Amino acid sequence: MEKNDITLAEAQRIVDKWIKSLGVRYFNELTNMSLLMEEVGELARIMARTYGEQSFKESDKGRALDDEMADVLWVLICLANQTGVNLTEALKKNLEKKNSRDRDRHQNNQKLRR
Repeated sequence: MEKNDITLAEAQRIVDKWIKSLGVRYFNELTNMSLLMEEVGELARIMARTYGEQSFKESDKGRALDDEMADVLWVLICLANQTGVNLTEALKKNLEKKNSRDRDRHQNNQKLRR
């Protein structure tokens, strides 16, 4: 890990500190869930225009893929903080699940071998 890298735990602390000092308070969970969907939609729009077949509109100019991904991550971290989810532990559990449940699944998928 590089000197300036941020762990998930650090990211959760940084977002929590920002919300409580500059953001006044968290939006409620339902509002944040709606905001997450909005941010995912903005990310999807940039993906569709950058890697898909849609062309850019004037309103898309100035939007960056990395910034849209960071917006999604920010709101996801807010939701994790609000609901008491430790993202580090959640990711570890998810990786364990994928390594056991999906160990051979994708290797044996002929559709991926085209």
